[in-house]
Amino acid sequence: MKKALDNIGFWVIYGAWYGLSLLPLWLHYLFSDVLFVIVAYVLRYRHRVITKNLRNAYPDKSVKELMTLQRQFYRHFCDILVETVKYTSISDKNIMRRMTFTGSEQVAEILNSGQSVALLLGHYGNWEWVSSLVLWLRPLVNDAAMGQIYHPLENEVINRVVLKTRSRMGSDCVSMKETLRWILGHKQAGRPSILGYINDQVPTWHNIHHWLTFLKQETPVFTGIERIVHSQNQAAVYVDVKRVGRGRYQCVYKVITRDPSTMGEFELTDTYFKMMEHTINRAPQYWLWSHNRWKRTREEFDRRFQVVNGRVVER
Repeated sequence: MKKALDNIGFWVIYGAWYGLSLLPLWLHYLFSDVLFVIVAYVLRYRHRVITKNLRNAYPDKSVKELMTLQRQFYRHFCDILVETVKYTSISDKNIMRRMTFTGSEQVAEILNSGQSVALLLGHYGNWEWVSSLVLWLRPLVNDAAMGQIYHPLENEVINRVVLKTRSRMGSDCVSMKETLRWILGHKQAGRPSILGYINDQVPTWHNIHHWLTFLKQETPVFTGIERIVHSQNQAAVYVDVKRVGRGRYQCVYKVITRDPSTMGEFELTDTYFKMMEHTINRAPQYWLWSHNRWKRTREEFDRRFQVVNGRVVER
């Protein structure tokens, strides 16, 4: 019975979502303008977190400058929401006109050589539209698996809606727990793979193995991607995103390394965050400032945990 109800719920919600996505993009942006007023001035969505993050990252900026950045962030955030809805039915031609990729030939050459690729990006620009890279790579690649990491949602119905939308261009949605299994499965089948990771999130306490300075703050970071890249001898490629207009983005592939064995411990992770910081500083308003990125501090970590034989355990 529950399965049947979930199926009904899925098709009702997805049908409504899809129907809404058919509206022209200019009308979506009209909705975004209205939503901006509600989110920024009525709900004041995560106002304290955004204010704190911006103030700590840019201590030299005036209050007026920080308020301008916050207002610009809210506008972009609302655009992201409506653009995500539109992605459900946007045509291949339209998305390729709005989200362009430079360097696809270089990435295709890596995949065609048989080497897999770890694609590193952050919550910048429109990360949901980045999965459209499949449209640019498929014609250039002989045979490769393509996917992106996702975190399953607690609500099964909403999770299915999100997965159907994100995978509509032909890439796989791979849960974090299934990452290595997905990579090894295609490797054993003789297929290279390209998998996108968003690595600017905050790790759980027990997954903190490295700290660095990011946006002027001591920051705990994930290192699991680096371990996978080293163990599977993958090429690491950064996606540098620019927003060049409303609903228009330019992505540039930047190869960090094709030989991870030449990089020291945490060097790949450090390099990624330096590149991500450069992207953000170029136009800060397009990063996800509402994420409570610095809720875990080094002081609390040292007080509550210790590293024993490479594992984080409670004191």
